Amino acid sequence: MFVSTGGREFDKEKSTILLIHGSGLTHIVWSFHEQFYSTQGFNVLSVDLPGHGNSEGPSLKSIEEISDWIKSLMEKLNIKKIIIIGHSQGSLVGIDFAARYPELILSLVLVASSYKMPVNQDLIDYAEAGDEKAVLLMMKWGYEGSKAFIGGNPVKKIINSSRDIREILAVDLNACNNYKGGKESLEKINCPTLCIFGDLDKMVPLEVGNKMASMIKNSKKKIISNCGHMIIFEKALEMRKIVKEFLSK
Repeated sequence: MFVSTGGREFDKEKSTILLIHGSGLTHIVWSFHEQFYSTQGFNVLSVDLPGHGNSEGPSLKSIEEISDWIKSLMEKLNIKKIIIIGHSQGSLVGIDFAARYPELILSLVLVASSYKMPVNQDLIDYAEAGDEKAVLLMMKWGYEGSKAFIGGNPVKKIINSSRDIREILAVDLNACNNYKGGKESLEKINCPTLCIFGDLDKMVPLEVGNKMASMIKNSKKKIISNCGHMIIFEKALEMRKIVKEFLSK
């Protein structure tokens, strides 16, 4: 398993933030976040989920399996409690983990999240076929103004082969589509929770996000203007500030 620490040594005296990426992606998506949080008094663990990026093994086929993998990671590193920041699919994992392992979590940040994430069947079909159209559809639905990225869209650089699309992205999309326990999981979350949404998100429309946030006890909600689903790229600096304020309270 590959874990980035933001360039700092792990300190057992500090609280630990775990960053969980979305479907088909890697720890690289947190490049604007890792070092920032590590300079704010936290350990940072930015993971490549199994089969993604530099982590070995096949991609895990369900949200529950990923939650169990995180529990195993904590045991391996001897971490007693963790702060989870999850984006998109990573937020589904955060919801499931917080519900099933409440004794292991300090607080939860859900970014561009809903308790259920049905995936368009065309997108799944293209992904299972290893067709690049799957990535293009993700970009179309995932960004508000993707043309603004200097040097090209970062997601297309991560998911850049037919194999990546077929063996990683397709597995992740099916895991999201098949996760049915989200509503029940929300009702079990007891840790302080922050929900961050983009007002122009096409994948998780704001009304869907608002409904989810209202179902979580101890939750706070922040809406970022002129932002789509890829908040971690589109409004990274604004998101970091919001998370810092939440964690400092």
